[in-house]
Amino acid sequence: MLTVEAFSLNIMIAALAPLLGAFTLLFLFIFEKRIDLLEKQTREIALERELQTALYNQLNQEIQPHFFFNTLNSILSLARLDRKAELIRSIETLSKLLKFKYQTNNTFITIDEEITYVNYYLEIQKIRFRDRLHYELSIDSNANQAITIPFIIQTFVENAFKHSFEKYIGEAFLKTTVEKKEKEIHITVWNNAIEGREELSQERGLGLENITKRLELLFPNGKTSVQLINSDNGTSVLAIFPFMLNPEI
Repeated sequence: MLTVEAFSLNIMIAALAPLLGAFTLLFLFIFEKRIDLLEKQTREIALERELQTALYNQLNQEIQPHFFFNTLNSILSLARLDRKAELIRSIETLSKLLKFKYQTNNTFITIDEEITYVNYYLEIQKIRFRDRLHYELSIDSNANQAITIPFIIQTFVENAFKHSFEKYIGEAFLKTTVEKKEKEIHITVWNNAIEGREELSQERGLGLENITKRLELLFPNGKTSVQLINSDNGTSVLAIFPFMLNPEI
């Protein structure tokens, strides 16, 4: 025979069991929904990363046809002028440049690697412009191994030729400076041309817009900027981005 206490306990369990079952089902439902939400967020993050990588690679490739078209035009001008020795040298340099380009498939390279590429380009242009062209490269030794996007300096240099040196006669002076300032890299490419900068200011050029987007993608959590600066003695392009070493080293 059940005691009053035992009977009361059975009644309480019978009354609470459905509630406990309901709370358990509710907890499992909420937990399952939370898992689904986390999986969805994980998929969205993965898709966003894939999209950014695809966009970055697309932007990285946009510059190449334009650059090689200009370089081939430079070599073609040597052939038309029958400057055979210089033509051979420029083709040899172009072969080195192409080898470097097709070995550079990463989303970033070091400043030192970028300067190697720029030197090939300037060597071709020096053959073309001869004594008219004067250029200087000043690279902070503390910045050599900093990472950057491929073809950033080359694009600034190429714009100086495209918008100024190729269109207007006179001495062509070009100075490239790379500095490490606290936790930032500052890249400045200056040329002495006054003519043609209004055109560049109006359109900013595919190259500058391209670089702005690529820097933002490479350094999503850092401060980046690309500025076109006009002065009485010429035109400069200044790029600023975080100082960061290759994480794989």
